[in-house]
Formats: sequence, C-alpha cells, structure tokens
Amino acid sequence: MADVRMLKFTDRAQAYPPKRAADERAQDFLEIARPYIVAKAEEQAARCSQCGVPFCQVHCPLHNNIPDWLKLTAEGRLEEAYELSAATSTMPEICGRICPQDRLCEGNCVIEKDFGSVTIGSVEKFVTDNAWDNGWVKPVRIIADRSAQSVGIIGAGPAGLSAAELLRIKGYDVHVYDRHDRAGGLLTYGIPGFKLEKPVVMRRVQRLIDAGIVFHQGFEVGRDASLAELRDRHDAILIATGVYAARQVDVPGADAANVLEALDYLTASNRAGFGDRVADGQRFDAAGKHVVVIGGGDTAMDCVRTAVRQGAASVKCLYRRDRANMPGSVREVAHAEEEGVEFVWLAAPAAIGGDSVTATRMRLGQPGADGRRAPEAEPGGEFTAPADIVIKALGFDAEPLPVLFGAPELSVTRWGTLRVDGATMMASIPGVFGAGDIVRGASLVVWAVRDGRDVTAQIHRYLRAKVESAQAA
Repeated sequence: MADVRMLKFTDRAQAYPPKRAADERAQDFLEIARPYIVAKAEEQAARCSQCGVPFCQVHCPLHNNIPDWLKLTAEGRLEEAYELSAATSTMPEICGRICPQDRLCEGNCVIEKDFGSVTIGSVEKFVTDNAWDNGWVKPVRIIADRSAQSVGIIGAGPAGLSAAELLRIKGYDVHVYDRHDRAGGLLTYGIPGFKLEKPVVMRRVQRLIDAGIVFHQGFEVGRDASLAELRDRHDAILIATGVYAARQVDVPGADAANVLEALDYLTASNRAGFGDRVADGQRFDAAGKHVVVIGGGDTAMDCVRTAVRQGAASVKCLYRRDRANMPGSVREVAHAEEEGVEFVWLAAPAAIGGDSVTATRMRLGQPGADGRRAPEAEPGGEFTAPADIVIKALGFDAEPLPVLFGAPELSVTRWGTLRVDGATMMASIPGVFGAGDIVRGASLVVWAVRDGRDVTAQIHRYLRAKVESAQAA
C-alpha cells in the first residue's frame, strides 16, 4: 500500500526554489536560487510517485537511491535522508547544484510529461546543506588501518577527491597532487560561484584534510616529480587530471590579445572571488566591454553569465547550430537569456579583428556520422558584431600526459585520453590507474564522482593482492 505522504503529484504543482530576480542576481556571484524551507522541501519530495521501476535512479550515473531519500524527506526524517543520499555519493550537495538534472534524473521522472518532474536536484541540495547546518555530516570514518600502503592521486578534481575519500575510509595513506593552490579542480576554478559557491567546495576539501589526506598543492608532475618518482613513493597511482587543453578556432585573428581561453577567463574570475590578486586582471575584466563568446556548451554559458556580472556593455553568444541542437543545459540558456545575454544561433566566426568579430550565418545540412545535421555556411550571410573581448569556449581535450609526466610508456588513445583496461581501470603501467575526464573525455561531474567510486574498488583489489602476494612469499 502506498504511503499517504507520497504520490502528491496530481494535486501539488512542481515548484523549484524561487530564483532571485535577474537584475538582482546579475550584480553578484551568489547562487541564483533561494534555498527551500523545510516545509517546501518536504512538500516537493512528496510528489514522488514511488514507481516500481525508478527511472530517475536508473538514469543517475551514481544510481542514487532517489525514491527512498525523497520518501524520508517527505516524512521529515531529514537526517536519515541525508545518510541515504551520502551512501552513494561523496558530494551530493555539489551534484544537486550542478548536475544537468533535466537530462538525467528529472528528465527521466515518470511524471515529468504530464505533471512536471519531482525537483530531485533541489531536494538533494537542501537535504545535504541542512545536514551540514545541523552537524550531521560526520568526519570521515576509517574502517581499517592500511596505512602501510599509500596511494598517490594526481588531480584534485571530483574524481580525485572522491577516490581520495573512499580510499581513506578503507584506511590507506592518501596523497593528492594538484597543480593549483586550492583543491577542487574545475569545481573551484572552472565553475562560477552563481552555480556553485566556493565555501561549499572548500568545506568538502577541509573534511578530507581533517581525515588525514595530504594535499600537495602547486605540484606539477613532470616538473616537481616524474611519474616514475611518484610510483616509487606510493604503492598505487591514480591519474585523475581531467582535460584542460582548450580546443581552438581556426580563423584569422584567433591569437589576438583580446581573445581569451574560457578556462583562463573563468579561473581569473573565480580567483578574484577568493580575493586573490589576478595577474593582468584588466585583460580578464569585461566591465564596460562588448563580449562575444564562441561555443554552445555549459562552459560557454558560464562565460556569458560571468561577463554579465562583471558589467559588460553587451554579451553575445555565437553558436553554429540552432537552439534545439545546443549541447548546453536548457536551464542554463534560459538563465542567461533572463540576465540579458543575446544568443546568435546558426552563426560561426569567420575572422576576429581588434574590436569586432566577423561571423557567417550557417544552416544545417545533412546528418553526419553522429546523426547530427552538420552546419554549413549560408552564402552571403556575413555580419559583424562589436567585440572588445572574444572568449573561446569550444570544449577541452586531453593534455599530452606521456610527455608532461616523462612517461613515454603511458599509453593514450588517438584522442589523447588515458587508455585503461575496461575491467580493472588500470593504465598500461602496472599499479597506475585512471578515472574521470582524462579517461572518458570532457564529461559531467557526476560521472567523475562515479569513476572515483569505481576506481577505488579496483585500487583496493590491486593493493590487497599485493599484500597477499607478499605474505605468500
């Protein structure tokens, strides 16, 4: 028999946390939505249909127990809801903020078509934020002492941090090596505060530090130590660097001084938010300038919305396909339009001048190998847009790790991503594993968290086998 607290979707409308007005939120880098109050979170969780086959859970990369913690939330059992949410995710409040739920759990909610999906991401964020506020987020609990063996993790992004926590729980001595001065990777320096406020990330990092995980900041493999030297220090190595090589646009003027890489621009903005001194800061400040962003993914959305908050005179986004074929989140596009961003669909840059971009109108031709209709130039469709700053947001590829790490024996794919065994997640070098974007290519944070969880099991199996082999000898 269904619980009377649930299945309220027929008489209770979908209600996301209210967004601040666009003109208000465009003045700061705070998150755009106000948090749920307890009653509203319980009300919205109770809309869950508790279906027999929970497609929300099936389509979550972490297979979170979504219907169960929604039910607990609806019943007011918030600490239990948090514990169940945290059982499958190392950072539920972060995924609740930045996952594209419209393409994952909420997009596959069975009531979505007729009644509007359950607001899963917003409830997930509320449950864990509430747990932090009430002291329910406990220190990392170490279940055994395996500190005689150590693991070195290269990269402090979501895959590396997730693996670090889970390996520490198993009792291993864990060291994380990262090129930046703060842990978090793109969570810290790539994603703007209006999507993910930085104290949310820093409290997660501090919890890992308190657990005894050692962070080596400002550390570059290949400069401060080779991969071989790290292997000598540790019993296993995890490469979780992510992908940071920006894709380029091949047009005249693409290397001009006013043309910025998206990640450089976002990093500068996030550093300013931390109060850091930003080298050449004026170059990365859009205040009073006309800004053109090239690209249509979520990174492009982060850039246009950052430019608005910096006080740009105008912000345009050029994308070579139409709205229906844009890879970025539909919600992010809507947020950007509310904040005054102009989208120029079916347009691609042809040349970049000192203060303008010449673009070509496009049309969609025949489908390519991937099934998507390929854009092609529209004859006579050139136009010019003012551009004091041009930001390239065309995606990211892998850096040449064998060269950077001084490890030519490290095998990579033709895309430059790390080649690993599909079952063991081990790279071509024994005891070296890979996880996250450096293996799968640029992807979602939730997939990186999943990879961090999966690779932990493989590293644990490998290290236990080493112990057993040593004991047998």
